[in-house]
Amino acid sequence: MTPTTTTRAEALDVLCALVGRDDAQFHDGQFEAIDALVDGRRRALVVQRTGWGKSAVYFVATMLLRRRGAGPTVLVSPLLALMRDQIAAAARAGVRAVKIDSTNAHEWGEVIAQLDRDEVDVLLVSPERLNNPAFRDGQLPQIVARMGLLVVDEAHCISDWGHDFRPDYRRLRELIARMPAGVPVLATTATANSRVVADVAEQLDAGSGEGDAGVLTIRGPLGRASLRLGVLRLPGAAQRLAWLISHLGDLPGSGIIYTLTVAAANDTARLLRERGYDVRAYTGQTDPDEREQAEAALTQNRVKALVATSALGMGFDKPDLGFVIHLGAPSSPVSYYQQVGRAGRATESADVLLLPGAEDRDIWHYFATASMPDRERAERVLGALADAGAPLSTPALEAIVDIRRTPLELLLKVLDVDGAVARVTGGWVSTGQPWAYDEDRYRRIAAERVAEQQHMLDYEETGQCRMEFLQRSLDDESASPCGRCDNCAGAWFPAQIAAEAADEAAAALDRVGVPIESRRQWPTGADRLGVPVRGRIAADEQASEGRALARLTDLGWGGMLRETFATGAGDGPLPPALLSASVRVLADWRWDERPLAVVAMPSRSRPQLVGSLARGIAEIGRLPFLGSLDLVDGGPSGQPGGNSAFRVSNVWGRFSAAGLDVPHGPVLLVDDRVESGWTLTVAARELRLAGASSVLPFVLALRG
Repeated sequence: MTPTTTTRAEALDVLCALVGRDDAQFHDGQFEAIDALVDGRRRALVVQRTGWGKSAVYFVATMLLRRRGAGPTVLVSPLLALMRDQIAAAARAGVRAVKIDSTNAHEWGEVIAQLDRDEVDVLLVSPERLNNPAFRDGQLPQIVARMGLLVVDEAHCISDWGHDFRPDYRRLRELIARMPAGVPVLATTATANSRVVADVAEQLDAGSGEGDAGVLTIRGPLGRASLRLGVLRLPGAAQRLAWLISHLGDLPGSGIIYTLTVAAANDTARLLRERGYDVRAYTGQTDPDEREQAEAALTQNRVKALVATSALGMGFDKPDLGFVIHLGAPSSPVSYYQQVGRAGRATESADVLLLPGAEDRDIWHYFATASMPDRERAERVLGALADAGAPLSTPALEAIVDIRRTPLELLLKVLDVDGAVARVTGGWVSTGQPWAYDEDRYRRIAAERVAEQQHMLDYEETGQCRMEFLQRSLDDESASPCGRCDNCAGAWFPAQIAAEAADEAAAALDRVGVPIESRRQWPTGADRLGVPVRGRIAADEQASEGRALARLTDLGWGGMLRETFATGAGDGPLPPALLSASVRVLADWRWDERPLAVVAMPSRSRPQLVGSLARGIAEIGRLPFLGSLDLVDGGPSGQPGGNSAFRVSNVWGRFSAAGLDVPHGPVLLVDDRVESGWTLTVAARELRLAGASSVLPFVLALRG
């Protein structure tokens, strides 16, 4: 019996234990990957469709390597949902798997002790953990020295050409280059075209020697015979919601309804619940415990659907998921394939329907370049760290460079991977290494994103097989007509909408009024910028809770607001429909005491819009219009955006209520839109100091 034959028999025994079936057999390519890792000690990239069994490859390989005396497998996984599912799957096969991530810090000591006692077969870590100073400098070197196998799951995240690029993943190239000779590496993904495959393979080859066999790529067909794809074009958001109300109950089993924005997920879930459907919202803003509960409810078929953003994607594993519906299209066929791949993994049929919207392109543009570093911002960060001479925490750096926390953290990760900065105990430091903005690279990536968006539009319009279109988008040479989609076999979904459903959806979208939470604390670092405040905002200087007509990302009024605030839209009187809707918001506002007067924010970009809104409200409400706050020393300076400390510094002392006859009672403060809320906070403080007992902010648009 040859070594490979022996390995195959042994591997098959482990597979049977893993899946709980004595008749289990390997899929095409599975054993080839296992053999390459176990007997060949090679680096392998596996590109296979969702549900093919990539996790079986690394669990089986782990057990065989452990039996041969190898150390534990390190599995880098991007999502907590994936880690939970992977640990549960491993336990069924007797694989001892543990994790280290932000949710189980209380368990880290025991996990390290288990590793020291060689009681761990698989250690799961998030890519972000690889650059945590304590873990990177304290535990990781010992783990790497003993590691028997490195697994990079969802490996398309390594590549900035991938649809879900994450800067932390690019550190894996450095980790691979430091590993001892002969330690195999496995990278897996279901969503990679040829460009991404080549990029990932190049990074997997880091640190390999001349005699190494190079990266083995095992790529299988990506067609999903169980999926029945379709596209249904409807006139607007109301009709799409009405279709869901009419037909959600007819869809098989339980599933996922994807939306493009958090607001759309929350609004859609609320509407469907009101219609009697058992659904839950699931977004990046959902509490982690609530996310876990929602995933369990869907897995156990206790809900009809989760209404989710892309936060529910990689790693969620429900083999019998019956359907995936999209209210609005993702920005590329690759992203779309990844999301619909959640369905039909262990069933003969699952329904996949796209309901595209006219607003999709606006939303794509809204989120377009979030991962792209800006040259001027990067140079500001590098200069601040170089001048500091000591580590700076992210909040401290934020107060210096005028970049909001989320984009600052992303920029620091990119600069860290590029070697220009380093994360150390106490914060961030400059490495002193030269850094140049790779304008050509980022221009090419941006152009690729635009091309992907056009490909998604082409998918919506194509008359050819939809599965074949998606496969070709992933450079799958085996692409061929599926015979099941709406283009191959005719529309399988009803197009009609119940009249009462259309009325209810229209009414839901016509809802107005979004609370604006008032600020209670001054931002950290504002006092370093010359603003004489810190800590809690005095109670007699605070604004009250305000109201916005709608969010810019809302399905209903968001469309008209996006047009109103679009680049190049210009200034002008408020459209009557927006004034009427604003009055409805005020009529529903349950304030403790009715305002005694209306004050407008001074606006240099839209004075006609803000002025006509404030005067219109005052006239309809029969309230005195006091005019606008005065601008002091030319008004706010600098560009919009930035972090909280700089936003406060930008507007501090720039408004005056001295010229207004402010009553000793509630005042309605009117503006066009709000992003951070600091402009309204500072303006409300001036009105409170001038005698107003409370200030009620009202704006047209709230950032999504």
